[in-house]
Amino acid sequence: MFSPPGMGYDRAITIFSPDGRLFQVEYALEAVRRGWTAIGIRCTNGVVLAVEKKRISPLIDPASMEKILKIDEHVGATFAGLSSDARILIERARQEAQINRMLYDETIDVEVLTKKVSEVKQIYTQHAGVRPFGVALLIAGVDRFGPKLFMTEPSGAYAGYYAVAIGAGSQTVTEFFEKNYQPDLKIDDAIMLALKALASVIEGGLDSAKVEMAILRTETGKFENLPPQQLMEYIGKLKA
Repeated sequence: MFSPPGMGYDRAITIFSPDGRLFQVEYALEAVRRGWTAIGIRCTNGVVLAVEKKRISPLIDPASMEKILKIDEHVGATFAGLSSDARILIERARQEAQINRMLYDETIDVEVLTKKVSEVKQIYTQHAGVRPFGVALLIAGVDRFGPKLFMTEPSGAYAGYYAVAIGAGSQTVTEFFEKNYQPDLKIDDAIMLALKALASVIEGGLDSAKVEMAILRTETGKFENLPPQQLMEYIGKLKA
């Protein structure tokens, strides 16, 4: 039986359209584009992760809305897109980090971890009966090669970045980074740059309740969330 052109291309993940597109993957990318803005900045002595936080309802406990998550002592991640999908991938990343510790008695390289997560994403673009993960991850860490920052797409593709943004405000923030990012930034400079970038997309201005941030310093090699009080100090400097 003859099928009209285009019929089924967006219903089955294993079917390419005539112009070589997988529509289900593009729908997953749209879920990422509608997510909260998340950014990462790599600097000379570490990496900064920052994300916009929106209070969807006054009845939601904001402490339960964690957007930057620790994977291992030396690596963390944030995301844009479906939080439920992100939770599954971050749990998988934690397992891979622990497996590496048990097998080799050392921490996993950030790119190796990113590759393993990306492989899981890619598998979900080629089998019938499943759908792609509707989430992009920013994976940041410090390993034997120094500070590292990677972004993984729903398709399973990944790349390393000096500065990157995902989510609803990604285009505005990317343009800001292209004009203002400098390769010789230090951690404090990167924190201020991240706050300025988020200020360009957050409605109602910057506030510690609207931002979550974590840093990884090469000196310690440890993931650490910035407490609200310290975040307020940096915001105060920016507004001064």
